[in-house]
Amino acid sequence: MPLSRRSFLAMQGGALGAALLPSGLLAAVQAKTPPLPPLDDWDKVRAQFRLSPDYLHFAGFYLASHPESVRAAVDGFRRALDENPFLIVEHGMFESDAENLQRKVREDIAAYLGGHQDEIALTPNTTTGLALVYHGLPLKAGDEVLVTTHDHVVHHESIRLSTERNGASVRKITLFDEASTASIDGIVARVHAAIRPQTRVLGITWVHSSTGMRLPVRQIAAVLKDVNRDRDEATRVLLVVDGVHGIGAVDETIADLGCDFFCAGTHKWIFAPRGTGLVWARADNWARLRPLIPSFSDAELYEAWKQNRAPRGPNVANRITPGGFQAYEHQWAMGAAFRMHRQIGRTRIAERIRDLNDQCKRGLAAIPKVKLHTPRDAGLSAGICCFEVEGSKPNEIVGRLLARKVIASSSPYAISYARLSAGLMNTPEQVDQALAAVREATKAAG
Repeated sequence: MPLSRRSFLAMQGGALGAALLPSGLLAAVQAKTPPLPPLDDWDKVRAQFRLSPDYLHFAGFYLASHPESVRAAVDGFRRALDENPFLIVEHGMFESDAENLQRKVREDIAAYLGGHQDEIALTPNTTTGLALVYHGLPLKAGDEVLVTTHDHVVHHESIRLSTERNGASVRKITLFDEASTASIDGIVARVHAAIRPQTRVLGITWVHSSTGMRLPVRQIAAVLKDVNRDRDEATRVLLVVDGVHGIGAVDETIADLGCDFFCAGTHKWIFAPRGTGLVWARADNWARLRPLIPSFSDAELYEAWKQNRAPRGPNVANRITPGGFQAYEHQWAMGAAFRMHRQIGRTRIAERIRDLNDQCKRGLAAIPKVKLHTPRDAGLSAGICCFEVEGSKPNEIVGRLLARKVIASSSPYAISYARLSAGLMNTPEQVDQALAAVREATKAAG
């Protein structure tokens, strides 16, 4: 009887190989990883990060500092890969479900998002996720993608590149004239009025990095549900959400949010390793997509290739997950970030972010010559506060704040604003210090 692939690998690896199987690897990484302390106060949470104490960090939404548990997980997987890369990748990626490390990551993510692990595709970032969705949808000439003027360049570019290839059209709409005075009813009414018979996709951003606006996704999804009651399956309008600045900052069960596709990087508010992300969708929506990049995550693709036949069954999340070798130590350590969020508590995190940014918005609105663009309503905002200073360009204000050891940012859009973003690494006292720096910077503007 010929040796199985597993038996051959075990013989080649001997005792070392057995010790490094993913079940043993996970146990070994966890054994060498200090357990998370009871994260029952915010000082303990802030102690998880290695942020330089020389600055006040108010641009944490841009790219996360890895917390201690994530650093330890990355280091543990990296050591194992460096010691025996062949066995670790072979067993961790291509053996049984019980030993599959991507599956274990998806299980940790699903526990946070809601839904099931097989509804999640793993990606390197939001950009890749959006591209996989828009290029995977079976759009054709005569179909329309509706998107808003408020989205990031990568959202618009994913749609442009897709529609240029498939012959569909794209139309941009404005959901509000001024973010600070927008209302849920007004936004929802504009969405409803913009839907046309040829509209097949609506693309929106949950939390805008341009103004700090947080869209009412549930209410928008309800409008599309009403529209789709009068449409057949081939003409229904799908809702694609760029959720990168909502996940980890807003208390929502994403699997119940009402969207058809949810795309997000996880190296921002979730604090997962840099270069990680996800797309979530239900099985019927995954079946709509055509894969764009060959995958290593679906065994049926490999079997079909060996047998020189077409893959059986509908497309699934694993078939959309990009293949090729990855920075596996980062991808496999994603679970540590989601476990940390669950330990702290999604509601508790969202309340903390809301309170800190409410304090920031109140303070900004009270400073002469400062115009706050982010809605004061906590239901229409999250963790990003956008503002402008009369007589100064956004980058000038950001520079003056940096000179005062406050790290702020500016929004990379045609109309740009300065931004302060308070996260779990900040305190109310630091918010007051950042506001004092803004007051000084406005005086320096003359």
